[in-house]
Formats: sequence, structure tokens, C-alpha cells
Amino acid sequence: MPADSTAESTNDNLKRRGFLRGLLAALGGALALGGGGFFWLKRRSRRRPNIVFIMADDLGYGDLGAYGQEVIQTPSLDALAAEGMRFTQYYAGSAVCAPSRCCLMTGLHTGHARIRHNKTPDDQYVALLPEDFTVAELLKSIGYTTAIFGKWGMGKDGTVDGPTRQGFDEFLGRIDDPTSQYYPEFLWRNEEKEVFEENLDGGRGTYSQDLFTQEALNFIEAHQDDPFFLYLSYSYPHAKKDIGENGKEVNRAVPSDEPYTSEPWPQVERNFAAMITRMDRDVGKVISRLRELNMDQNTCVFFTSDNGPHQEGGHSPGFFKSKGPLRGIKRELFEGGIRVPMIAWWPGTIEAGVVSDQVWASWDFLPTAADMAEAELPPDRAFDGRSMLPALLGRPQQGHEFLYWEIPGAKVFFQAVRMDDWKGYRRGYNERIKLYDLAEDLKEKNDIADRHPEIVAEIARIMENEHTASEDFPITDGEGVVVPEAS
Repeated sequence: MPADSTAESTNDNLKRRGFLRGLLAALGGALALGGGGFFWLKRRSRRRPNIVFIMADDLGYGDLGAYGQEVIQTPSLDALAAEGMRFTQYYAGSAVCAPSRCCLMTGLHTGHARIRHNKTPDDQYVALLPEDFTVAELLKSIGYTTAIFGKWGMGKDGTVDGPTRQGFDEFLGRIDDPTSQYYPEFLWRNEEKEVFEENLDGGRGTYSQDLFTQEALNFIEAHQDDPFFLYLSYSYPHAKKDIGENGKEVNRAVPSDEPYTSEPWPQVERNFAAMITRMDRDVGKVISRLRELNMDQNTCVFFTSDNGPHQEGGHSPGFFKSKGPLRGIKRELFEGGIRVPMIAWWPGTIEAGVVSDQVWASWDFLPTAADMAEAELPPDRAFDGRSMLPALLGRPQQGHEFLYWEIPGAKVFFQAVRMDDWKGYRRGYNERIKLYDLAEDLKEKNDIADRHPEIVAEIARIMENEHTASEDFPITDGEGVVVPEAS
């Protein structure tokens, strides 16, 4: 036998012995830990899971069949919910786009996050800075390939303050301006403009959402052998405000109103429904590709929305009951503005058909992803989120003491707190706090603050403590005057 064959045989034997010793040690540890140890042994025997996060834009709590929608067709997402876990008390980071996406990326709520509204009171965009830390940076640091296709939503086009400076290896999309994203004249591919000649001067040649879906499919196929984090950030069903022949706003954000062409609805509503069904089809393509490549059991897919339903482009959120049983829409801190669908799908790991009432929010995603990927959180950074992996696995989950939101408007400073089933809401920094019992009053109709002064006092304390001063987003009174804050 050649010498090199003997060496290979010896190395193979040593590897087998080492493997057996490691397996016996792991089994012993699992036995010492009890039944739960077998789970962790199983997890560590496989590659780190892929993580896919799919974000809709302005999709309401009631816009999916799995959440009670009776008219708009969403078979792929309904199947995803049936095969995975559907959460009934998941919250967006804010009731508007940019801060919600900031919370998702950074693990911070809006009292601590850099971006707290779409623009500053003087109409300026705010971007993440190099010192900000994102979930993409965390995952990239342990070997994940990272990509975002679609809407970044933080900062301004024409700058380089985009995803590739915040931990993403690949980017195709826009930084801001969501109304230009459906038939864009250009998109950013990483840090270079990619111009679409067929869309110039009002052309409708390339539909960006189709492009984002195809990029996602290509990315999945190209990274079958490497752990990856894919952030697929659609613009569906955000309105595109155009002026129609009658001088009214119309929504031309979709190539076709199929399968609703023959429905006796206003055109804007046929288009709205078509966008959601088209998005559902695209999500189905992603799931099918994962299955075709036998990647489904090592991939966790999350689906949600950045905030509640909009009332723009002539669309009425009441037409399809988009907010479901909730009060409020986009830009409001009532439940309808911030409570959104959340579906988690991970075949073989997340039990199928589970409906969970676990309360959590988008700032929990970063620590959850870290836990899934077995990554250490940076010890020198504080996060408002906590890992929800136990809840995903059907295990006891430590909940939040409270959830906090703020929206610093040009004239009014909005705050909200959820604490157990209590919901506190304040429209104006010096205004009275209203209190609702969500267990009995999901529509937030009955203010019971006068009956529970001790609860109101605790919520007031949280509102005061969780807000940190921001030069970009100061507190203003009802006249738009900046309120001095204690240093």
C-alpha cells in the first residue's frame, strides 16, 4: 500500500476515534442535563441555521387569511402559518417606517434608537452611523453571508449611509423614497447606481418587487453551503401616490389588479388586494426554493410588517378590515398602528400549527437571531430586546416587564407603554396618560386611568425613564416648540 494511503487510513482511524470520544462526551453531557440536552446536541450537530426575515410595508394585522382576512387571497402565507408558529401579540418597532426598521436592525426601542421618525422636525433624513451596531454585523462576524433586497428605509438616497456600511455583504434596493420603488429609474446595487432605462420618463418596464424576489432566489441558491442572513424587504402594499385623470390620488403600484379585475370594487382597492396576493405569491416562491434545495429544515423564516395599515393613495383601511379587531392605523400608537402579523417557520424545529400569545417586539429580533446562531452579544453594548428562541421552541419564555414606543412629531410627542395587559397612551409630553385594559378592551375605547392611579404612575415612570434625549428628535409641545430636557 502506498505511504500516502497508509497515512490517510491512519488519519481516518484517528478521526473516527476522536468523533466517538466526542460523541460519548456529548451524550454524557446530554444525560447530565436531562431531556433538554438532547435538543442542544441535535442543534450543535448541524450547521448554523439560515435566517430569512421578510418584511412587508404597511401590511395590517387583518390583511392575511391566517389573521382573519376573508377577501384577499394569501394561500402561501396562510400555509406558512399552518406549518409554523403564528403570533397574535407581536409588535412593530414603531407606527412608521424608518424607526421601525431601525429597531429591527439594532435591537433598541424608539426611546434609545438613533432613528425615531421618518424625518426630523425640520424635514431631514437620519441614517445609522458607523458606531451603530446591527444584527447583520453580528451575524457576519461569525461567518454568515448577509444580504438585503428591497427597502432599507433609513437615510437618504445619494449617500453611502446604507446597508453595506452596516454589515450587509449584498444590497439591491433603495435607501428612501418608497413611492419610487415599484418602477424605479435606478436602484442601488451595493454602493453603485443601477439605472433602468425602461423605467425612465414614467416607463413601467421592470417591476422592482419581482426583481427583489429573483435576487433572493439567486442568493439562496448561491449560498446553499454557507449560513446566511437574508433580509427581503418588500414595498408591498405601500401606496404609490399618483394623480389620476379625475384629479384624485390613485395607487399604481402594481402591474396588474389580477385576480381581482372583475371585482366591483374601486380600482384603488383592487390594486391594494392585488399587491398583497402578489407578495404572497413571492413569499411562496422563496419557500419553494428552500424546499427544492433541501434547505427548509435548516432555515428559519420570519414574516411580518413594519407597521399597521395605511390610509394613502385613496385606499381605505376599512375596506378590507385591514386593522382586524384593533383600533388605529399607521402613524398611531394604538394597537392597530403597531400590532402586526408575525409568522415564524422552521420545519422540524418550530412545531407546526401553533398559535402563540407571547408578547414581543421587533427589537427582540437581534438577540433572537444571536441565540439561534449561537453568537455572543457584544458585552459592551446594551439592547432592549431579549431572545425569543424559547418561545419559538415551545418552551417557557421570560417576557418583558414592559414595551415602550415614542414618536417625536413636529408638534406632538407621542408615547405608549404596554405592561402586562395594561396599555398606556399619551398624545403630548405634558398631557394626561390614558389607560386601557387590553384583555377586556382590545379596541382601546374605555379610558380607565382614573380607576388605576397606581398603574398610571408606573407607566409615567417608564415613559420618563425609557426616553433618552436626541438632538435629531427633540420633544416638542403642541405648538412645535422644543421642550427643554434635563441633562
